[in-house]
Amino acid sequence: QVQLVESGGGLVQPGGSLTLSCAASGTTFNINQMGWHRQTPGNRHELVASVTHDGRRNYADAVKGRFTISMNTAKDTVNLQMSSLRPEDSAVYVCNVFTVTPSGGRDYWGQGTQVTVSS
Repeated sequence: QVQLVESGGGLVQPGGSLTLSCAASGTTFNINQMGWHRQTPGNRHELVASVTHDGRRNYADAVKGRFTISMNTAKDTVNLQMSSLRPEDSAVYVCNVFTVTPSGGRDYWGQGTQVTVSS
């Protein structure tokens, strides 16, 4: 079992920056990948960025060049540095962790943290 606690959401002006953090606890040694998804006001759910245990990163086209994802060496914290924020980045950001065990893979999800980009 993995528990996730997110922090760092809030209100920011367009063009501003914000960093989200997600701390994992429990059976973290099985973590294969960590990432962030977002749920928009229009109920669109999309992957924002992910990083694998060996450092491979993946970004949504909409955030490339503006967002940076990183995972610490203990593989229990993932950060999402967001810059040049736009109103369309407003969403609930949800941390995701994927674990791999001999019995298979499993996703874990955080509660979500609100990011609002508005003047």
